Amino acid sequence: MAIGEKIGKDIIEAMKARDSFRTETLRMVKSALKSKEIDKREALTESEELAVLQTMVKQRKDAAEQFAKGNRPELAQKEQDEIKMLEAYMPKTASEEEIRAVVQGALHTMANDGAKPGPKDMGPAMRVVQQRIMADGLHVDNKLVSSIVKEELAK
Repeated sequence: MAIGEKIGKDIIEAMKARDSFRTETLRMVKSALKSKEIDKREALTESEELAVLQTMVKQRKDAAEQFAKGNRPELAQKEQDEIKMLEAYMPKTASEEEIRAVVQGALHTMANDGAKPGPKDMGPAMRVVQQRIMADGLHVDNKLVSSIVKEELAK
């Protein structure tokens, strides 16, 4: 079942359960998906729906961080709750060990092609790692990938 369809059914369930927070959050997601669909002028693919969800999660993380800095813990907690709800519709995120294995494999391949990559090879290394992650169908946090690549290149 597509993400949009599942969200539509969950909105109905949340409305029947009179769960206003869940209803509001899911309606916000459905609205963002519909807006993207209108901009594109055709139905969204599952990867495009996933990209919209990822963007929304990133926005919520940034907002939660800003609210925490601004001494507004109640608003930061609301954003965290929305993040948890949105992440339920996303595929399981790859663990740090899985990401590290992909990064090490990519760097090993790069080393076989020429000299051992160093910190100056961050851009090419990230491109190779991103291609491998997409090929494996993993869902990752790009900040974590970037930090792991930096660590491995510094070795």
